[in-house]
Amino acid sequence: MDRMEAPFTATEENDIGMIESFFQELPEKAWHLGARIVLSAIVLLIGVQVVKVIRRLVKKSLAKGNADQGVIQFIDSFLKFSLYVILFITIASGFGLDAASILALLGSAGVAIGLAIQGSLANFVGGVLILLLKPFKVGDYIKEDTNGNEGSVISIELFYTKLSTPDNRVIVLPNGALANSSLTNVTACESRRLDIKVGISYDADIRKAKEVLQKVLEEDESVIKKEDHFVYVDELGENAVQLGIRCWFFTDDFWQGKWRLTEKVKYALDEAHIPIPYPQIDIHLKEK
Repeated sequence: MDRMEAPFTATEENDIGMIESFFQELPEKAWHLGARIVLSAIVLLIGVQVVKVIRRLVKKSLAKGNADQGVIQFIDSFLKFSLYVILFITIASGFGLDAASILALLGSAGVAIGLAIQGSLANFVGGVLILLLKPFKVGDYIKEDTNGNEGSVISIELFYTKLSTPDNRVIVLPNGALANSSLTNVTACESRRLDIKVGISYDADIRKAKEVLQKVLEEDESVIKKEDHFVYVDELGENAVQLGIRCWFFTDDFWQGKWRLTEKVKYALDEAHIPIPYPQIDIHLKEK
């Protein structure tokens, strides 16, 4: 007599029913999941465009209100970050995640997040201080004293400030470090003083040399004539009489003026036959 198969137990029947139910509902669940993914992709694409439009409108409004360029860049960076966070929460909510739960999770993890990004928070606060206190603005040429970085400020963003160097390199500096270190704003004032030192021979006529150099100052169109501009004896050196030339240029003309004036000084002294000495050693031989 063949052995009869034992009937399924209640637990086994329940497992089989769950498996059958899963496969029966699978097409519908896959459809809903696919619809959510497509809908989320559409929301993402639309959201990105909306973020761009909002940023563009805010920047135009700030520009019309004559806001500083650094303020515009900083607010734009902050707005971009905030709007993308909102977009992320919106998309996550579409997959069944409760926005309140996400915010609660972020809040409960706030201490850990704060410790992890304390450097970024310091940079954010530093950016706010820079915009409020205005030690520099976009377009200024600054020298950072801690590490010797220098360049023209091209942007003040949420966490970093970017400098463009004269040789066309970009330096990225954290706002926190800039706000808490000393720096020199080279272009903060509309004019800068120029001092040039030149040595003449002890045999040369000092009065004549001063007249020649004073004439160079008077003939240079970029020298600000209403400011003090004169030639003086600065030092009686070991090998030469050091003359000083002092004048003022508008900040935008400073470097071109310095280079041009230095060249003119050399030509003017040559034409007047006033020698510029160089270090030398006179050797005297003693006869036996």
